[in-house]
Amino acid sequence: MTRADEGMAFLLRYENVAWYEDGQVRILDRRIYPIRTEYVVCKRHEEVAQAIADMVTQSGGPYTAAAMGMALAAHEAEGKREKELVAYMEQAAYTLSHARPTTVEKMKRVVEGSMEVVKKAVESGACGAALTRALADYAVERIDKNYQSYGLVAKHLADQIPQGGTVMTQCFAETIIGSVLKECRARGNEIHMICPETRPYFQGARLTASVACDMGFDVTVITDNMPGWVMKEKKVDLFTSAADVITMDGHIINKVGTFQIALAAWYWGVPYFVTGTPNRAHPDLESVHIELRDPALAMEAMGTKVTMDGVKGYYPAFDVTPPRLCGGVVTDKGIFSPRDLKSYFL
Repeated sequence: MTRADEGMAFLLRYENVAWYEDGQVRILDRRIYPIRTEYVVCKRHEEVAQAIADMVTQSGGPYTAAAMGMALAAHEAEGKREKELVAYMEQAAYTLSHARPTTVEKMKRVVEGSMEVVKKAVESGACGAALTRALADYAVERIDKNYQSYGLVAKHLADQIPQGGTVMTQCFAETIIGSVLKECRARGNEIHMICPETRPYFQGARLTASVACDMGFDVTVITDNMPGWVMKEKKVDLFTSAADVITMDGHIINKVGTFQIALAAWYWGVPYFVTGTPNRAHPDLESVHIELRDPALAMEAMGTKVTMDGVKGYYPAFDVTPPRLCGGVVTDKGIFSPRDLKSYFL
């Protein structure tokens, strides 16, 4: 088949997101790319879950890793009887989907799809190596459909970018970044990208900027305290981010720092468009858990400590942008007002 990652940057090729083969899952270590190109190799599904928790992969990567982790779990369970097999896979599904607390509901949808494959295999008696292969195939089909869906999102977002426009991003929006660049290239629109570095993991500097550069676009990295000023000085036309959660009442939960860039965009009259799908499992903010990560990470840069002993750190992984700061939620079905997300499901 013609895969939807054709024409994408190295970082977005399926084998470089997460890949099951021969009893192991190989995940490109996004914590160190492009400084070094190394893979974390997981031989147990628990190791896949730990890799997700440890930010070996992030953005859309954990969802592919979880699906590949389910194939690995099936490999581990080869030889188990039907009831024991289903119970083992259900436990694996729980472990993988709960690797990071803020994205549990979205992750559940991935592993639930894997469990449907498991149950059909049990009913037909096609277990063992056949089940492992079926789950690996499901993981590939899932990421391919996801890329195709984001191709539609990219068309709607590209409609909002003027010819030769300047776009500011936040963190690493993964598939949508590659897709919108691919769409802009198809339209002959050579846009300019500005990427805040996104500490403490530097996803904007290392990942988003690498994808744009790899695909031949002009891209500039700025530090995390520059967006408000740079937005005016560089005449940014549009600010965009993905979202880890979009609640049904229009709140956007994304990498910490998104809120302050959205505020600056509102002040300067720059439209902010978020990409993603509203999540009915999250009706409002009360249903969202903001993950607090290791505070030591706020006191270091790429593993080098930059503070004196005795200084404290604080690291919320996400922040919340209210709906009034967002010009639209860009989906595969079009652009919706953050105040009318129920229409997406009609």
